[in-house]
Amino acid sequence: MSHPTVSPKLYFLVFATLLILTGVTVSVAYIDLGPLNTVVALTIAGCKTLLVILYFMHVRYSSRLTWVFAGVGFLWLAILMAFTMSDMRTRSWQPAPSGWTTASASWRADVPEP
Repeated sequence: MSHPTVSPKLYFLVFATLLILTGVTVSVAYIDLGPLNTVVALTIAGCKTLLVILYFMHVRYSSRLTWVFAGVGFLWLAILMAFTMSDMRTRSWQPAPSGWTTASASWRADVPEP
């Protein structure tokens, strides 16, 4: 099976796009979007990831089996992110037990009490 010849111009175009998306990522980091900060950052990262996988890892011109395995990798990433986000969303459902403090250093004998 022969692969199509890809011109260097396409690689430079993809590289320039990756540089532009990196600049957009840095720019958006300085803007307060509230809860959308994470969504925007992950969207830009996903676009950069797709460009790297499709062009620099040559998945675009590969067989369908390679596409399946690349898709399964993204599916696994989505599953991991869904479990992480569900864990983060449910952490505030139950309050901490009474008597628990986070800034207490009284358990250490060598630290004087303020």
